[in-house]
Amino acid sequence: MKKTGAKFMVVLIGLVIIFKTQLTNLVTTIFEKITSESSTI
Repeated sequence: MKKTGAKFMVVLIGLVIIFKTQLTNLVTTIFEKITSESSTI
């Protein structure tokens, strides 16, 4: 039971790290799009 819990935590942490990286990249891309579009107007 304890071993499964530890494995689950490791997987969860890994997913959070991956998701955080993807989210940061997404936000950066959107922000760059907004800035480039607003500068053309």
